[in-house]
Amino acid sequence: MYEAYLNPELAVLSALLYAIGAYLKKSEFRDKYIPLVLGAVGIVLAVIYICVLDGLSARNVFNGITQGILYAATSVYANQIVKQAKED
Repeated sequence: MYEAYLNPELAVLSALLYAIGAYLKKSEFRDKYIPLVLGAVGIVLAVIYICVLDGLSARNVFNGITQGILYAATSVYANQIVKQAKED
């Protein structure tokens, strides 16, 4: 059912964004900007991937933006799950 919202071919994007977020967290990068960076990187990578496969169109760009935001949110959510699991 989730396939109606998340493109399964882009699932690796969530893991990649999680790794980028973990790297930024360990660097001197300000924490409050990490979700914005992950969103931007997710959007760029998703738009590139979708447009390379299906061609450049407004629909594909919109789909890429949506997928990038959703997968960035998924990676931030996964980070919070890991963080909460360590606290208990």
